[in-house]
Amino acid sequence: MIDYRKAPAVPVWTLATGDVRVPAVAGDGPMTAERLGELRGVLAALANEPIATLEVHPLPDGLDRSRGIPLDAVSPLAQHLSQLATQTARNSSAAATATSAGENLYRMVVPAKVAAQLGQGIVSSMPSKAVAGGIHSPLVDGGGRIVASTTFVPVGKAAAAGAAGGAGATAGVAAAGGAALTVAAPLVLMAVAVGVSAHADRRRQQAIEHITELLEQLHEEKLDDEHSELDGCRDAIDKATAILLDQGKLGVSLGLDSAVHAVNTALGRADRRLARWRSALDKLPDGEAVEIAALTKAFPGVDDQGGTFRAHLELAALALALKRRVVVLQAVEHAQNDPGNLFDSFTRALRRDQQRLDELESGIAGVLLRLSSLELARPNGLRPVFTPGEVDRLMRATHRIHQLGDGITVNSRATDVAIEIARDKDGSVVVFPALPVEA
Repeated sequence: MIDYRKAPAVPVWTLATGDVRVPAVAGDGPMTAERLGELRGVLAALANEPIATLEVHPLPDGLDRSRGIPLDAVSPLAQHLSQLATQTARNSSAAATATSAGENLYRMVVPAKVAAQLGQGIVSSMPSKAVAGGIHSPLVDGGGRIVASTTFVPVGKAAAAGAAGGAGATAGVAAAGGAALTVAAPLVLMAVAVGVSAHADRRRQQAIEHITELLEQLHEEKLDDEHSELDGCRDAIDKATAILLDQGKLGVSLGLDSAVHAVNTALGRADRRLARWRSALDKLPDGEAVEIAALTKAFPGVDDQGGTFRAHLELAALALALKRRVVVLQAVEHAQNDPGNLFDSFTRALRRDQQRLDELESGIAGVLLRLSSLELARPNGLRPVFTPGEVDRLMRATHRIHQLGDGITVNSRATDVAIEIARDKDGSVVVFPALPVEA
């Protein structure tokens, strides 16, 4: 966690993705974290183009870089960030002081309405194992709020240099009443793309861990084959991510087409399983307790920690995470092919392809909620009394089934999205998984 006492003044830029005009709401004086949050809301409501904010903090000690996606200094994102910092520092003493060491942690926040365009399931909290209710983030607490009394200093009157690597329109200054907005669509695009891709990859890593544990217990060859097919896609998707985000061109030799086919096949399996689960739940009698035997017939192993049903859930989660990475790559490529319409092109492409994934994810969440609300009945039989073993099994099954609904949200409201970027002295960056900023 950052010690904010060492950095009482934090420069913050307002980044527009187009040439926009909004009332003079920012002002030139310092502001609190609460005031900055209010400013984001006003800008999002009044501007007809997405407006992000970008803060620059000291680089914290012991930062876990393994969670992020590294990009070298010649990548478009790294170059845009370097140009913004260098050219702004010429006219802003706060920015010059904050970035003089060359090592910083940048935090970009994009508005909730942009997050909604990107898809409801694309960014959601990933609970921390270390802190109950916490999330993986070096800058914010479990509620998404900055954890100390920080003074933010608005930075304006200077623009980033021209777009690097053909990533989009040249940056400049847009009129915003009495203040200035830096037009930096390529910077916002690449930050969102890499942050969302890192988030999806983190989901993939979590799903892999869970599947491996489950399959070691199940010893089911068919499920093991499904897992191997999906895990085999990782190499092609990782290479495509590195090439495209470093401003290269995707080629057939990468094997991305075959990887996408395998992921789509897995999503088709998940769709069919979801349909069967919904049908099985619809056939249960309304308002009546359900026997464990009847439930496990439709949902094998639902009462166990490592049953087949839970393996199917994790395989679906893995396929969704891999597909979300592919969708981001396709959206970036589409936007880069239309440099005059950069961010709008990106969000349209992403929103179109996210819809099916959101529906599948919401459908699975709905099944888990319905299962978690079921009442379990004692087995029918001639014996009037339970054995201690039967009582224990019923209690364990009830607890495990009710746990299925923990942390599940359906159609949650969109929040601002934070993307954190560590920049080193050599100009290379590491982009951490995008996370929701809770109100």
